[in-house]
Amino acid sequence: MTLINFDMKLEKYAETVVQVGLNVQKGQTVYINTPIEATDFVHKVVKQAYKAGAKDVLVEYIDSQLDLLKYELAPEEGLKSFPQWKVKGLLDMAEDNVAYLNVYAQNPELLKDIDPNRVAVATKAARTAMKEFQGYIGGGRISWAIVSVPTPEWAQMIFPNLNKEEAVEQLWDQIFAVTRINNKEPVEMWKDHISSLNERANYLNKKKYKKLHYSGPGTNLTIELPDAHQWLCAKFTNDKGTNFVPNLPTEEVFTIPVKTGVNGKVSSTKPLHYNGTIINNFSLTFKDGKVVDFAAEEGFEALKGLLETDEGASYLGEVALVPHRSPISNSNLVFYNTLYDENASCHLALGNALPICIKNGKQMSKEELLQIGFNDSITHVDFMIGSDKLHIDGETAEGLVEPIFLDGNWVI
Repeated sequence: MTLINFDMKLEKYAETVVQVGLNVQKGQTVYINTPIEATDFVHKVVKQAYKAGAKDVLVEYIDSQLDLLKYELAPEEGLKSFPQWKVKGLLDMAEDNVAYLNVYAQNPELLKDIDPNRVAVATKAARTAMKEFQGYIGGGRISWAIVSVPTPEWAQMIFPNLNKEEAVEQLWDQIFAVTRINNKEPVEMWKDHISSLNERANYLNKKKYKKLHYSGPGTNLTIELPDAHQWLCAKFTNDKGTNFVPNLPTEEVFTIPVKTGVNGKVSSTKPLHYNGTIINNFSLTFKDGKVVDFAAEEGFEALKGLLETDEGASYLGEVALVPHRSPISNSNLVFYNTLYDENASCHLALGNALPICIKNGKQMSKEELLQIGFNDSITHVDFMIGSDKLHIDGETAEGLVEPIFLDGNWVI
C-alpha cells in the first residue's frame, strides 16, 4: 500500500467513524479515549469531527505501559480507587449530549504475567465507579462508537511470521476491508449494510420466538427470551433522536435473554481477550440462568475473576446472531480483539443486559426491568460460540420449532 493510498484510506476511515459511527451533530462535543499509538488516526478524526460541526473535541490519550506499572507496583488500596473527577466529568458531558469514541487497540497479552486477582480488583473498582456513565452507553442514551487501529504487539499476535512493520500494514489492510473503507463510498455502503441487518431483526421481531435452542460441538443450550424482547442491529438512536452505529465493524443482530431462563452447556469457539489476558477453549454450564460450572484450557483464573465480578456477572445479558459467512470470519483470522471476533461469530455476553432490547425499556425503572428478567451487572463481556457446525432453532409460544441457523449461517 503506497503512503498516499494509505493516507486516503485513513481519511475515509475517520470520516466513516464521524459520519456513520458517531454521526456527529452541529454544536456537539466529542470525547475520544485512545491509546497513544493511534495519534495519526485521531488527528484525522478530530479534523472530520470539526468539519461535521463539533463545537469541541477532547482527547484522552492512554499509555498501556502506565497501566502495566500500576498493576505491577500499586498497593491494593490504589487498585481499589478510581478518580471521581473523571466520573463526574464524563457524567457532565453525557448530560450535555457528548459523542463518545473509544479507540480500542490493546496488546492482548499486556497483563499475562500479572496476578489476575489484582486485575480483577482494579477492574471492579473502575466498573463500579463508571456504572452510571455506562448506563448512558448501554442504554444508547448518547452517541458512542468503538473502533480499532493496529498496534505492533496486537498485529504481530495475528501475524506472528511477519516483522512489526509488515504485520501492522497487513492488519490495516484487514481493518479497511472489514469496515468497508475499500469501497468508493464507504458511508453509503454502511447505510446499505445496516438496512440489510435491520431486515433480519424485523423478521425475528415478527416471529417473537419464546426460546432459542443451540447445538454444536460442546454446546447444548436453551435460552428463554422475555415476552417484551426486541431484536436490534447495531444502529441505535440516542435521547436526542440521532441515529448512530456504535460498532465498526458490525455484523450482528441481538437481543437479551431472561436472566433465569438459560440452561445447558456452551463452549467457546474463539479466544477471549479480557483485561490483558487471553481466555481460550473454555466452557460454561448454566442452570436456571446462572453459571454453575466452568472450565478453561487457558486463562482459568481470569475467567473465574470475570464470573466473580458481581452477582450478575455469572448470568447472561446478551444473545447475538452472526453468520459464519461474514467478512471477518471469511478472513480466517483470529483477531484477539472482541470488537472483531464477535462480528465473525455468534456470541453471548456475560453481565449487564441492554434496556434498548426491551420494548420501551429506556422508559422503564430498574425495578420494572428486573421484574421481566433483566440482568443487572457492572460488567458486560462478549464471548464467541459460533462456527460452521452451530445450529440454532427458534421455538414459538405455541411450541413450534423452526431453524434459524444451520451450519453456522442464516436460513431465514
